[in-house]
Amino acid sequence: MKLFTYIFLISLVSLAFSCNSDDDEDVHLLTKDGTFQISELTGTWEATKAQFSVNTVSIDVVEDGGTASMSVQSNGRFTLTLDPVNRNAYTVDGEMFWEEWQQTFYFAIVWDDSPDDWDTYGHTFDGTTLSLNGGADTGEYDFDNDGDMEACSVHFIFVRS
Repeated sequence: MKLFTYIFLISLVSLAFSCNSDDDEDVHLLTKDGTFQISELTGTWEATKAQFSVNTVSIDVVEDGGTASMSVQSNGRFTLTLDPVNRNAYTVDGEMFWEEWQQTFYFAIVWDDSPDDWDTYGHTFDGTTLSLNGGADTGEYDFDNDGDMEACSVHFIFVRS
């Protein structure tokens, strides 16, 4: 029995050391250096579109007469202020970065109210205009103004002010 236990332990230790993370293709690298430097977004941005959509409901805060603006620090931290018509203005905070996965960079945001999770967004950036498109559950909006935020997709277009 001792011989079997000894062989089993040697096999277990060998197996443990033969597995390493270098072979793991699901490794995600978070960085500020991607398609462009996140610090290039430093400044104040005004939204020309701030659209929130879920199922067949879509609301564009700017198109409806409200405003949306964003202030970005060089480290990627930002504050987004939304001021819809006939509702109280509110702010949300977060941090922008790049998620590198399989040699591709994805624009990502971690929202301060969910610090252990982040979402990736389609984006375009030409130095003066930033467009962000998020899939399902990448944003929240109170569609029926009952005080409860509902998960939704978002589409923002910002111009540098």
